[in-house]
Amino acid sequence: MEIAYDLELDKVIEEINRIKATNILVQLPDGLKPKATEIVNILKEKTKANILIWLGSCWGSCDYPEIRNIDLLIQFGHAPPGELTPKPG
Repeated sequence: MEIAYDLELDKVIEEINRIKATNILVQLPDGLKPKATEIVNILKEKTKANILIWLGSCWGSCDYPEIRNIDLLIQFGHAPPGELTPKPG
């Protein structure tokens, strides 16, 4: 599995485990939606959480879904191309 950018999933996994979240909602911009399954698989492998993918819009931090029974919303927002950090190696 290859995700072109460092999404800091190690920090996400650490937070999921720290707060013992059981129901997680992942919200991605359109450009990352093709990688949603890969992201979810990594999170499921490293946590015991139920991971859901939001398929609606994601235009930034103001565009969050109001969903009940979610312990943690993980939102990967938009960034200008110059601010994206390519994965080392």
